Amino acid sequence: MEVLDHKSLWTSVLADIELNVSPANFGTWFRNTCITREEEGMIFLGVPNTFVKDWLNNKYHKLILRSIRELYPEIRGVEYIINKKSDDSKITKQNSSQDHGDWVGRQVPLEEEVVINKEDNLNPRYVFDLFIVGSFNELAHAAAQAVVKKPGRLYNPLLIYGGTGLGKTHLMQAVGNDLKNQGGEGGGKRVYYLTSEMFLLDYVSSVQNKRGNLFKEKYRKYDVLIMDDVQFLAKKDKTQEELFHLFNVFHENNKQLIFSSDKPPKQLHGIEDRLKSRLEGGMIVDISRPDFESRLAILKHKTKSYKFNPNEEILDYLASMVQDNIRELEGALNSIVCQSYLKKRPLSLNEVKNLLRNNIKPKRNISIEEVTTIVAEFYNLEVKQLHEKTRKKEVVKPRQVAMYLLREDYNTSFPYIGQKLGGKDHTTVIHAYDKIKNELSKSDVLSEEINQIRTLLSQNK
Repeated sequence: MEVLDHKSLWTSVLADIELNVSPANFGTWFRNTCITREEEGMIFLGVPNTFVKDWLNNKYHKLILRSIRELYPEIRGVEYIINKKSDDSKITKQNSSQDHGDWVGRQVPLEEEVVINKEDNLNPRYVFDLFIVGSFNELAHAAAQAVVKKPGRLYNPLLIYGGTGLGKTHLMQAVGNDLKNQGGEGGGKRVYYLTSEMFLLDYVSSVQNKRGNLFKEKYRKYDVLIMDDVQFLAKKDKTQEELFHLFNVFHENNKQLIFSSDKPPKQLHGIEDRLKSRLEGGMIVDISRPDFESRLAILKHKTKSYKFNPNEEILDYLASMVQDNIRELEGALNSIVCQSYLKKRPLSLNEVKNLLRNNIKPKRNISIEEVTTIVAEFYNLEVKQLHEKTRKKEVVKPRQVAMYLLREDYNTSFPYIGQKLGGKDHTTVIHAYDKIKNELSKSDVLSEEINQIRTLLSQNK
């Protein structure tokens, strides 16, 4: 690839981006950004602070990558790094008749640039101490810590599944960092983290360059292999075959394998049965959608690390508005913190509401037909069976689950649910809702089923 003129490229990219975002957002998030270097098809974009870094990565990554690729199709990715030389990280003091107290002249809290070790691809910030544990992820957390104590022996493989932005990567890499750095039985392990896409590209390159043996040797030298988003290998039969053989070598030698995916193995379409069987042979745990208390705990932990103390009502509002994605939750908080420092004062609740309204994608309404279709498919039924007047156990439970989800997650009225599901009286729907709600506190199996259905519903949006 030809040598890039970083300044000219980024100027052209910014011109395109400016046409696609509001002036306020463009000024806030793209000011004092620059390309610092290009390396092996990766663009490293310098940003002034951690808030801008997180927001660009969460909200504008696709736009940035698309704009760059339109000019240079060879670019395969963008990474965001803190540019220590940026002058924009400082907020200068301005004359004002309004007294903003300690906010005047304060700087946006900065984080040092994270250096990813190319030998293992581990992020040093992904450690257990910084992982917030709640009811939604406590089983996954316990399984990860068990792997640290007995790598390659207790849960091998460990597969963590769940929706985007729930902390799967953090937890997997926490295991890797612990095994790499700590002493004891699991200490000093050779660890390697990669995404399934990286594995695929590496395999394709080895075939093109006739270096198949080097490809095999590269991965087999490690003690711990951590692979993110294994679902992206769907229908990549040759790459799956290589992973299958690598899996066998690791397992036979008591070397630890850790995977993540968006669904449990049985629901991974396009993955060969023999590989599914291997993935199911160890421990399978999910990270579900965090509850309100967990979201609030995450926000309080982040504000403490930022030395930022917003009103409780603002944190409550934020925790109630962003429900499905921890990454989006932290990004929204970053936006509030950054705007507060830019304005040199705390934001009011109304200002926060306006900010989130402009930056958080509104929740799409979901139809009863979509919910019943996914519930029916999950329980291997036909949709029409949920509408039939029958007391068969294999139908009653899925119908009650559908009623529960429609009320609990989408706030659909009891009479409307009854009307749409076989003309049932609203008291029948209330009974179904209460029954499922009570059983959830007693049955881990039912809780797991509903979490899986919620994941499928979120992916259907």
